[in-house]
Amino acid sequence: MFGRNPSPRPRQESSRPASRRVVRAALFAAGLLSLGLPLAAYIGPGAGFAFLSSFLVLFLTFVLALLSLLVWPFRALWRLIRGQKAYRQSRVDRVVILGLDGLAPELAEKWMARGKLPNMARLREEGFYGRLRTTTPAISPVAWSSFMTGAEPSKHNIFDFLSRDPKTYLPDLSSARISKPKRTIRIGRYQVPLSKPVIQGLRRSVPFWKILGEKGVMSTVLRVPITFPPEKFNGHLLSGMCAPDLKGSQGTFSFFTSDPAKIQKAEGGVFFPVEVKDSRVETFLPGPENTMLRDPAEIKLPLRITIDTAKETARIQIPGKAFALKKGEFSPWIGLTFKPGLGIKIRAIAKFLVTSLSPHFEMYVTPLNLDPEKPALPISHPFYYSVYLSKLLGSYITLGEANDTWALNEGALDENQFLELTYANHKEWEGMLFNALRKMKRGMIAIVFETTDSISHMFWRYLDPGHPALKKGPAALGPEVIEDLFVRMDDLVGRVRAKMGPREALFIMSDHGFKPFRRGVNLNTWLHENGYLALAEGADEGGEWFKGVDWSRTKAYALGLGGVYVNQKGREAKGIVPPAEARALRKELQAKLQGLRDGETGSVSINRMYDKDEIYSGPYKDNGPDLIVGYNTGYRASWEGVTGKVTGRVFEDNPKCWSGDHCIDPAVVPGVLFSSLKLADREPSIMDIAPTVLELFGQERPAHMDGRSLLPKGGPAAVSPAVRTAAAPNKKDKKK
Repeated sequence: MFGRNPSPRPRQESSRPASRRVVRAALFAAGLLSLGLPLAAYIGPGAGFAFLSSFLVLFLTFVLALLSLLVWPFRALWRLIRGQKAYRQSRVDRVVILGLDGLAPELAEKWMARGKLPNMARLREEGFYGRLRTTTPAISPVAWSSFMTGAEPSKHNIFDFLSRDPKTYLPDLSSARISKPKRTIRIGRYQVPLSKPVIQGLRRSVPFWKILGEKGVMSTVLRVPITFPPEKFNGHLLSGMCAPDLKGSQGTFSFFTSDPAKIQKAEGGVFFPVEVKDSRVETFLPGPENTMLRDPAEIKLPLRITIDTAKETARIQIPGKAFALKKGEFSPWIGLTFKPGLGIKIRAIAKFLVTSLSPHFEMYVTPLNLDPEKPALPISHPFYYSVYLSKLLGSYITLGEANDTWALNEGALDENQFLELTYANHKEWEGMLFNALRKMKRGMIAIVFETTDSISHMFWRYLDPGHPALKKGPAALGPEVIEDLFVRMDDLVGRVRAKMGPREALFIMSDHGFKPFRRGVNLNTWLHENGYLALAEGADEGGEWFKGVDWSRTKAYALGLGGVYVNQKGREAKGIVPPAEARALRKELQAKLQGLRDGETGSVSINRMYDKDEIYSGPYKDNGPDLIVGYNTGYRASWEGVTGKVTGRVFEDNPKCWSGDHCIDPAVVPGVLFSSLKLADREPSIMDIAPTVLELFGQERPAHMDGRSLLPKGGPAAVSPAVRTAAAPNKKDKKK
């Protein structure tokens, strides 16, 4: 995954001029509070925030639950009739899909050969194992969208984490948008919208679980990427990647420190200076901006910390509650309430970690997650499903990009703290999965764990001894971090298999693999140096989001993790390339960039440039990049290049902990596919999963799907006996 992510994170909002912001619309009507002021350009869901008051959430939940009870007998009867018909045609009673985002096949194969992954090895021997072809580009939202729709990107309209607005050249989140109100009324110092927001998902095509639902087969879908906002279907869904935090970003942490040397301008969070007086710190926790006000302002939650160095604890007080926290220990999820006015309350949850008490006080706070028990945005289907999970399992993380990779990148967390927080999130998702396995005996269950992706991104350098990030100092951990990750996932596979019966099918898959990310490539700098991108007269460098670019002399530009766009006349607002010449320009750039060498290392940095006309045929082809960059192993779009900057260097080292990546040539980062079934002996694609599951339930593949079923022709009506075999014991269990 891109994971909070290879694209930069939101910056501190107040520090950025309005001209460098993407305006977010914000709404509130009849109990809907709209929050969201201009933020950094890379934010999600991109256009704003609409919040339900906690009272309205609980009221609606009660009403919907009551209505569900009243109509339950009729719905149950109808589902029984439809379901019986569907299951008469089905080869299976239940399909379980376990998504391990970013699980690399080379490592899985190596550790299976060494006996480290007994459960995956048994699946390979008794069922099927193969490398899974990913999408072009090999970016998580693109790949998972193809997984759920069975279609290539130009049919589902997701090409990257970011999409560009051709009218402004500014980026937006590619997956969702929230519109602003058309009507408002001023009441004193408040500006109250009179129309409600429209939360619009931008992914197109139909997820296969919706097709199943129409035929009477229910599904439970947990944290699959690009499921925000949730769509209606016959089943239950909790949104995954791209669900925002309370500030409307993809995750903005807070870090408080009394050490002036630690204050920095951070990509992924905000560093707050504090002062310790008489063992006490008085500060605030920043919340969302309150656009109900005529002069919008950030809502601030007063925060008082009392330090006890003798007991190595800190007492943290926020309005309405107080709790003690031992140094080095994460708090449980703490409920937070922000009050914008007019009696409205906005609920959030966060975890706190005091990392130092002396000589300096330091404290990390996770991004403000939407409270699943009182959600301020729809994050599940039905609306009350997130409430149900919270009541059953306790509070849990709701942020789409859950694991705080940027807090580790920027020193707000150390490696052990990052791992502890990441595996705590993982444990919550396991609870959801095993609850679904207990409660849902027929139908389809799909869940995606981002644990594998996040840890691979941040610790790949330990598998790559020459990585620039290792030059900063002695390694705190080592390659055993990734090995332990794979062993833990293998144990999960075994525990899931143990819950499955003879007429059930299990698929274990990843959307892509991983490779080292040693060097960044700034294609905007290359385009500038080679005469395709022009800057204002006298300028040698350009700022973020193309600040300083002279569009009247620019033929092409790069944006996102691997997209190059022609500045086409009639399409871009200031386009200069006639449409008749655009194809020739693409071919020219393709020829020059394929095989581009890094002058410092002598290595090829780009394997292939993919022309959209050569790989796409769907109706949304023109919404994507004109060219997609297939970087070589070791290379990726540079951190500054992703944001449209023009710098003095085309190539530069990547010194960050974020040392592994997959946003490169899809041919070198396939995913994995394990199955309890014997599948057809061919190279599987991520687009094949959807039609395969449909066929298992006796349903035909829709014409729009590019994937094909992996089931052998004339295959058995029942599932392979591989799934009946008891899970292989983990080596740790043997020792016990």
